[in-house]
Amino acid sequence: MRLELDEEGRLEPPPPNLPAFAGWYARGTPPGSPGTAVLTGHLDTPAGPAVFHRLGALTPGAGIAVERADGRTALFTVDAVEEYAKDRFPDDEVYGGSGGPELRLITCGGDWSGDTGYQANTVVYATLTGVA
Repeated sequence: MRLELDEEGRLEPPPPNLPAFAGWYARGTPPGSPGTAVLTGHLDTPAGPAVFHRLGALTPGAGIAVERADGRTALFTVDAVEEYAKDRFPDDEVYGGSGGPELRLITCGGDWSGDTGYQANTVVYATLTGVA
């Protein structure tokens, strides 16, 4: 699904009532095109585990397939998986790129606080390795 930025300039996740959906930043780079494509999804919701529940378990070398709007599938290989405290999120590193086709998958992570939610974000860095 297509996602936008909130009033504070942060990428909004899909609605919590759609836990199986990941979303793409609609004004950004499409997955598989030159630049950095950004997809986000929930780790969990009150209903249980969500689309990115096991995102932090990915390891370098793992494959990711993203179905594109044009009917093709962009194939990526994981380069790194990082966790960042929300108050130290490295915007330039996560949203920037080398100019080549890259992918970032983002979800919540870290410890849970009943007052403020998850304290970190998990980010997967991946590079395009093919298109089918």
